[in-house]
Amino acid sequence: MGSFSIWHWLIVLVIVMLVFGTKKIGNMGSDLGKAVKGFKDGVKGEEERSSAQNNAPSQVADKSTIDVEAKEKTKS
Repeated sequence: MGSFSIWHWLIVLVIVMLVFGTKKIGNMGSDLGKAVKGFKDGVKGEEERSSAQNNAPSQVADKSTIDVEAKEKTKS
């Protein structure tokens, strides 16, 4: 009575598919996959940045910062 058999899980799966529909479940799955991929890319990018900062000389400016000069608009 403490563990569920395969039939219990199949019934739960059928009920979930009836409630949410296969399209919505597929969309949730693809969104979850994109989120995991984005997280992995973020972690990978962070590791590359930290290793590049350790190897770069301290005089070099951060390459992700852009120095921009703003010009004031004049009304004609």
